[in-house]
Amino acid sequence: MIHELLNTLPLILAGATAEGGVDPLVFNITVFVLAVFVGYFVIWSVTPALHTPLMSVTNAISGIIIVGALIAAAPRVMTGATIIGYVAVAISFVNIFGGFIVTQRMLEMFKKKKR
Repeated sequence: MIHELLNTLPLILAGATAEGGVDPLVFNITVFVLAVFVGYFVIWSVTPALHTPLMSVTNAISGIIIVGALIAAAPRVMTGATIIGYVAVAISFVNIFGGFIVTQRMLEMFKKKKR
């Protein structure tokens, strides 16, 4: 009895449906929460020397996000996906330009100073 309960507990916690599948909303939320935790620990374990290359990769990823967000924001009918697309475009632009500004400032630190 307890063994069966322990075997079904992960399915119950994962939002399993009566048909035996997993509810897509619960699955997507679970993936999002796990991605937040993994991203947090990956970013905080980066040494300061690798910050600039990491910013370059982040800018490239934001460029890919902008393409997807523009596709989501493109329809003329205002839906929830369109609003989320507009928000994603705005956040990605801030991330890209902020990354370029930070990278530029870090590269200026390594230039020789004129006397």
